[in-house]
Amino acid sequence: MNNITGASASGWKSIQRWRVQIFLITWVAYAAFYFTRKAFSVAKLGIGEDPTFMLEKATMANLDALYLAAYAVGQFLWGNFSDRFGPRVVVCGGLVISALAALVMGTYATIPIFVTCTLIQGLAQSTGWSGLCKNIGSFFTTTERGRVLGYWSTCYAFGGLVATPFAGWWAYSYSHDWRMAFISSAAVVMVVAVLFFLLQRNTPQDVGLPPVEIVPDSGADVPRESLLAGLRSAVKNRTVLVLGVAYFLLKPARYAILLWGPVIIYDRMPAIGKVASAIVPTAFELAGLVGPILIGYASDKLFGARRMPACVISLALLTVCLALFVPSMQSGSLYMVVGLLFMMGMTLYGPDSMISGSAAIDFGSKDGAASAAGFVNGCGSVGAILGGLLPGYFDTITVFLVFTGAALVASVMLIPFWNSRPKTLEVLDSFQSVGQPAVVGAKA
Repeated sequence: MNNITGASASGWKSIQRWRVQIFLITWVAYAAFYFTRKAFSVAKLGIGEDPTFMLEKATMANLDALYLAAYAVGQFLWGNFSDRFGPRVVVCGGLVISALAALVMGTYATIPIFVTCTLIQGLAQSTGWSGLCKNIGSFFTTTERGRVLGYWSTCYAFGGLVATPFAGWWAYSYSHDWRMAFISSAAVVMVVAVLFFLLQRNTPQDVGLPPVEIVPDSGADVPRESLLAGLRSAVKNRTVLVLGVAYFLLKPARYAILLWGPVIIYDRMPAIGKVASAIVPTAFELAGLVGPILIGYASDKLFGARRMPACVISLALLTVCLALFVPSMQSGSLYMVVGLLFMMGMTLYGPDSMISGSAAIDFGSKDGAASAAGFVNGCGSVGAILGGLLPGYFDTITVFLVFTGAALVASVMLIPFWNSRPKTLEVLDSFQSVGQPAVVGAKA
């Protein structure tokens, strides 16, 4: 074990402070994306009854699909850009553009404006995940990443949990105008963009600190992969490819609930009202605060940094929950619906965060971590298009039968990788109490 000289107790305190700061600002940044992402799902309730700007249900579904298609394209694109230019520029730009697009949608209600801004919104939103995952990966080591990303991944559950009632209150309680769902959400995202610019840095080296993890035999002068080369590397990596396909199967259910949850609940239970219909699906996202933490600990502590066992078990439970959801709504029991939404959220958000976050980063190369995360998320985003489309064209029973089958197939696909671990790099364990990191050789 070799010691790297020059590290001190003050260096240890400094890296710890930056780790906390990066964790918090990236967590807030990704949560903020959900305010502008969820604005349209809340606005749908008012648009459907607005005689000055009426959109058919199928048209709303087409706009969701358009957004998700742009989001998918962006995932494949921005991951490589984050590897090449750093998350700071890419993510900050995405936040600003997302806020501006939402502001325009809330100000000018026309079909051409909505189509254009939906495309822009999809591309802007897709800057977040791969870049911020890479950012976290630069400050935390492989052996702790499952737990760290488990906690960190609560950001998107929290974002959706808060964004929906926030936009619903501004639109239907405060102003009684669906446009405020967009405008209020845009204000939140713009404030966070400013904070991100002030507080975020890409790597420890950017603030004069050594890296927290060293990859043996990786030279600093190796050129970055081009966009096409990065995608080719991801496709050739069998584990990353399977993760992408599994994520494609998993994503439709999550996005159907995110984008259509209030409408699904209101159609089945109109007596509870629009505000309540916007709030009930948040049980799904509330559980998302728990699922990623539990699966992160399970993968690191129970399964020795193996990501797949926890994913397989969780997806099997999700399959059961999805199969029971429609019967629960037919029963008319709001408590049962809320309970199943919570269980669905816990068993979906866990593998969702694991597959798209720590597993994608673990099995992607160091310099291609964002590209691998972008590829996996791009595959998921293609699947999410179905989540936006299906509820607009098919009945709820058919939709959830499809989701149930997809979750089951995803679970089965991951079983052959049960014992897979990344061939890493092992790490600058973290700074020792005396302030000196240790370099450990590669681990098979």
